[in-house]
Amino acid sequence: MSEHLWRVLSLQDHNTRVVIFGTAILGFAAGLVGCLTLLRRRALVGDALAHAALPGIAGAFLIATAMGGEGKSLPILLAGATVSGLFGIVSILLIRKMTRIKEDAALGIILSVYFGLGVALLGIVTQMNRGNAAGLESFIYGKTATMTAGDARLIAVASAICVLICIALLKEFKLLCFDEAFAGARGYPVVLLDAVLMSVVVVVTIVGLQAVGLVLVIALLVIPAASARFWTDRLVVMMVIASVLGMTGSFVGAAVSAMLPRLPSGAMIVLAAGFGFLVSFLIGTRRGVLVRLWRRRKLNESIDHQHLLRELYEMFELDPSRVSVPYEELLERRSWSRKRLRRMLEQASREGWITENVSKMEFALTDRGETEAKRLTRRHRLWELYLIRYADIAPQRVDRDADAIEHVLEPEIVAELETLLDNELGKTRMPDDPHADGVAS
Repeated sequence: MSEHLWRVLSLQDHNTRVVIFGTAILGFAAGLVGCLTLLRRRALVGDALAHAALPGIAGAFLIATAMGGEGKSLPILLAGATVSGLFGIVSILLIRKMTRIKEDAALGIILSVYFGLGVALLGIVTQMNRGNAAGLESFIYGKTATMTAGDARLIAVASAICVLICIALLKEFKLLCFDEAFAGARGYPVVLLDAVLMSVVVVVTIVGLQAVGLVLVIALLVIPAASARFWTDRLVVMMVIASVLGMTGSFVGAAVSAMLPRLPSGAMIVLAAGFGFLVSFLIGTRRGVLVRLWRRRKLNESIDHQHLLRELYEMFELDPSRVSVPYEELLERRSWSRKRLRRMLEQASREGWITENVSKMEFALTDRGETEAKRLTRRHRLWELYLIRYADIAPQRVDRDADAIEHVLEPEIVAELETLLDNELGKTRMPDDPHADGVAS
């Protein structure tokens, strides 16, 4: 087993090299193109296109065989699939333009009708006396193991052309995906750009039929792009990550299939890409579930920390002669549970914001804590004052509204508030508490 694994990973066998090279290049191109279709909200167009290609494959075989040619020639079959796929895309556009049927319904109609036509034509092909139709149905589920060096070169050339087109028109495609109306207003040929993008999708989809089949080719267009979305908000970075994920998933899937010949390559490629999606879904640095939970927890801890320091500052502000605040009195100030408040106090004490009298359960601000608490209180009251003056919010309700946004205020926003309120506030004076007497100060 270990020897066989080494032979696969070291690419010693010619057929293994061809298959892994072809599928990896396809995965790279599909991941990059998939980012554009995902952002363009055309992710399922590739699925409809792939299913619409089946009649073209069967039709190309029938025509080539009738003319005495090699019906199973890959260029001929892919040419037929391309023509049929383009007809499918045109059919979807016609249904959208000439009827009130939505795009998702049009996709479902074209996908099912063309696929049914393709299955019917395959039935006719299998009953022919002329031509060897064996293996033609592999385009439905994919049969990577039959890939030849010529097929791999065809995939590489087609994929390279698609990647170069996407790179050359990146700025235009970016405008098309994010703001089609703005692109049109700036004079960009939106219809032509859309047609070019759909043509690139057609090429990637068609050359991917042999690798993963028409049923699973949509996975190469959608899964790597969706996975990359969990890692970044920048399009260029997203395209790089999606390309790497698509190439890696194709490499791993093809390698596993080479080690375990009974496992179909197309399915293994999709499963490898799906595993990459699961990892991205969980730990993606931008939108991963676990990362977002961790960030939310840190934000909640930060909010609790700010509320605690502000409450202590305001209690000392109301009675400057006091030297400490009892635990029970602090507990009554907000709807904190005893466990939550105790955890907040312990953390603040560890970080040096407060001092604690353990025997009396009383707390006071350190010099560092007082400086921070004053800054937080000033920021809160600045926002309250702004809401009262300019948003016409009653002083009795302004505390909750200020709480909802103050924790995400950037220093630049605080500076703008200070500038706006400078005439009535001054740069250093602490704003009065608008709740002290129930009216705005």
